[in-house]
Amino acid sequence: MTVHPSLQSSIDAWTHSIEAITELVTPLVEGEWNRATDLPGWSVRDIVSHVIGLECEMLGDPRPIHTLPRDLYHVRSESARRMEVQVDVRRHHTAPEMLSELEYTVIRRSRQLRNETRQPDTVVRSPLGEDRTLEFILEQRAFDVWAHEQDLRRTLGQPGNLDSPGALVARDLLVRVLPGIVTNRAKAPASSTVVFDISGPVEFMRTVRVDAEGKATVDGSVSLGPTVTLAMDWDTFHQLACGRVHPSTVAEQVKIDGDQELAQAILDNLAVTP
Repeated sequence: MTVHPSLQSSIDAWTHSIEAITELVTPLVEGEWNRATDLPGWSVRDIVSHVIGLECEMLGDPRPIHTLPRDLYHVRSESARRMEVQVDVRRHHTAPEMLSELEYTVIRRSRQLRNETRQPDTVVRSPLGEDRTLEFILEQRAFDVWAHEQDLRRTLGQPGNLDSPGALVARDLLVRVLPGIVTNRAKAPASSTVVFDISGPVEFMRTVRVDAEGKATVDGSVSLGPTVTLAMDWDTFHQLACGRVHPSTVAEQVKIDGDQELAQAILDNLAVTP
């Protein structure tokens, strides 16, 4: 048996982004690993530690037995504490140690993915401790690794891969959650329509339609006279959706037409990552 076709695109996207991360950090000197990133409390080393740790969990390695310090201001929830263990346990690792573990983890994980024979709907345990389908988890890993590749690129001043396979996986996952953001979070009224007009390397237009019963769907058709239109470039959109920037800091990059109050509620609730 071979890898199921519906899993291959996520595996390819993950491979592309994990290799890009390796290329980005390989030439870094020791001090550059300590450079602060957009993520509160996390350095370049911490992001790479996070990626290594979650891939080790996907490999079935036991989680580290480690007690977190009490003064980590950025750890505010149980899910954050779970994520932080894999990071904090590596905080004193040297650059050569980090590179060696990253390389070894990528080799092991790539081999595992090449030999994946399970069906997409197989239920497995995710690194977040949830039981989800294999297809969803592989999409999530491709999305996560691409988002962290972008974190590293911004920190290191090396932009790129905004239209890579990982970016396309990210687009699909983020579009999928737009109806919930518009209705459950932003409380859009019944019979309203919200258009997301995204330009740049990954260009798309999606319309979220809220029916008379308050149920929302998303599609790619054009809406005449929408309640609100939000127009921005892909880089701004994905940073907002990944919680990397606050809406107020990118206000000049977002064009709003229509209901200003609803637009602001959507922007304030657009972040979907922990």
